[in-house]
Parts: sequence; structure tokens; C-alpha cells
Amino acid sequence: MTERLYYRDSFLREFDAQVVSCEPDPDAGGKRWRVVLDQTAFYPTSGGQPHDTGKLGGANVVEVADSEDGQKVVHYTSAAVGPGTVRGTIDWAQRIDHMQQHTGQHILSAAFIELFQFPTVSFHLGKEVSTIDLEARSIVPRHLEEAERRANEVIFEDSVVTVRFGTAEELAEAGIRKKVDREGILRAIEIEGFDRQPCGGTHLARTGQAGMLLLRKLERRRDTWRLEFVCGFRALAAARGDFGTLTQAASLLSCGLPDVPASITKIAEERRELHGARKHMEERLGELEARELLAQGQPSGTSGVRVVSAVLEEATPAYLALLAAKMTAEANIVVLLASRASGHVVFAQTKGASGDMGALLRESLAAFGGKGGGTKDFAQGKVPNVADAESLVARAKEGLGAAA
Repeated sequence: MTERLYYRDSFLREFDAQVVSCEPDPDAGGKRWRVVLDQTAFYPTSGGQPHDTGKLGGANVVEVADSEDGQKVVHYTSAAVGPGTVRGTIDWAQRIDHMQQHTGQHILSAAFIELFQFPTVSFHLGKEVSTIDLEARSIVPRHLEEAERRANEVIFEDSVVTVRFGTAEELAEAGIRKKVDREGILRAIEIEGFDRQPCGGTHLARTGQAGMLLLRKLERRRDTWRLEFVCGFRALAAARGDFGTLTQAASLLSCGLPDVPASITKIAEERRELHGARKHMEERLGELEARELLAQGQPSGTSGVRVVSAVLEEATPAYLALLAAKMTAEANIVVLLASRASGHVVFAQTKGASGDMGALLRESLAAFGGKGGGTKDFAQGKVPNVADAESLVARAKEGLGAAA
């Protein structure tokens, strides 16, 4: 059995231990080793908290996990670790980050219980943000604001965080927040005057070491609500990033920081108005251009079908489709359109006509390495070389004449 030094001292950065075993990892092709020590300060992945990293002697510790029976801690290293005594060194920047997030999670979860009786059903500590899943019928902004404020009150009070050991019955009598069904001696984390929670993770010594807690995002997930949060140095980085983004936005908008939302709202309203006006103008332009193109259409053979072909300079795919729809509203019309600027192509015919625009487009595109498809009456695609757009339309038009 491996003695877990982090259970009593999460601030232990270095330690000495005896190597119990070191063998190649059978799943890693000889690129890493499995090392078991008599004692360790390395935390293995568990309870939503990722494993520690660091060094054992000169070997990098790249992963830490519990053995299958849960009795040993297995250190996966980049090199073999020789027998005897070895010095272990924890990656402290990572460890203190994990401690800030995990203690912050206990505080936040307890705040939601204290204020609204919303229990936390799961926790995940990610590389950039952490999450808790809350069980609640609904969560509104007021809940978030009050819980965030309460959590930061506890942090600013700089309350003592202590480790307690005892049986499930003893911890229950002490008032732990979550019932535990496991037997034997259990570990719990107590935040003075605020919370007691069974937990095997690494934690701070005082709540003030969490710095600050910021809520970032809330989303509904089936029967729970997933809430993202950051603490400590992550909160500092998030606040700095938010300030940088807001400052850049204010500079681009030529306004003060407090005026950014109003300026964006005004721009969004103007954009909607311009979009509406552009759509209206595009409809009118499409109507006029469709009439002009229809007047230039030529009969195809003896079928009575008029073929309208055109290569437009800067038409978007949406405008090509609009033109095609307006022209094929007439009877016995086949439309072959392309954009010289983008290489997009649209083939269409009056609904119910005898041709097959999808087949014609695929055959035409194949000759130029393009891709696309569609139905019998409407098809669209694109040629990789925009210079081929005109040749493709001409080829398709010849094909229609031959078929007629």
C-alpha cells in the first residue's frame, strides 16, 4: 500500500521515498515506466481532479493513477527509476492551481446549498475552466450573482481549511454536507464555520489563498445545470483577458469602456436595418436582371425550352439562386449561371420540366474537377479554378443543344 502524503499536507512540494517497483508500461511500447513508491505526494486522477506532474529523480512524471485495487499509486514516468531512495518533486504551479480550483469548488457548492438548496452532483477540474453540475429546476441570474458574492465573502474572510478523518458515522455527526457509504476511515475537508465535505483531493490551508472566484458560463444539460468557474490565478487571467477584450472593443468603437454595450447595440441595430435594405435592393436588382436575361434567352432545339446562360462578374451564390428562382418562375426555362469572381455555378429549370439539372451539373463539374449536386430542377456547385466558370457554362449549354 502506498502512503499518501498529500492527505495530510497538500503543500508538500518535495519528498523522499523508496522505490517499490519500476517496470515498463506494457501499453506504451517501452516509452514510459510504471513506478510504485512506499509513499508519495503525487495526487492521482480522482474525484474530478486531474493528476499531478513533476519529477522522480531525473525522470518526468507524466501521469499518476490509482492501481486497480486502489491500494497503490502508480507513477508513469518518461524514464526508468532505479531502486533505492528517490526524490520526488511536485510541479508546484500546477498543484497550487488545482488546489485553488478544488477549494473554490467546495466553497461554491456550499454557497448554492446555503442560499438555494441546489446540490452539486458532479465536479470537473479542466485545464482552463472548472465546472460543477447543479441539480435545480431553474437557475436565473439572481442565483448566480448571490452565489458568486457569497463564495467570495467566504474567500475574503480567509477562513481556515482543515483536514478531518473519521468513519462515515463520525463525519455524519460532525455535519458533513454529503452522505458517504464507504466503510473505514474517511477524509473530509472542513472550511471553518461554513462547510464540511468528504474529499480525497488536495486543498488550500485558508480560503483567502483562492484569491477570487468568478462564474463564467451556465448551460442546461438534461436534468442538471453546468456552471463554469475559475479561481485564483485563473480568475486573474480571465479578468485580465476580459479587460483586454473590452479595451480593444472600446478602441475600435471609439468610445469609453462603459459605453461598449450601448455602442454595440447601436451598431447591431444599424446592421439589421442595412441588411434589410440590402435584401430589398437585391430583390429589385434581381427582378430587373432576370427580365433582361430572359429577353436574351435562346430556344433549345424544337422542344420550345428557352436556355438562359450568363457568367456574372461578382455574384454571390445566394444572388445566383435568387436570379434562377425568378427566371424559372416562367414556363419552359432552363438557367445556367456562374460567378466569375467565386466560381460558383447554379443550374435550374422550370419546375416539372423534362431535363435533369442535377445530372447536368455533375457531368459538367466533373470535366473541371468541381463539386456540387442538387435535384432535378435545381443544382449548384463550384469549380476550383474560377477561370473555368465560363467554359463550364458553355459546355453545359452545348450539351443541352445536343440533347434537344
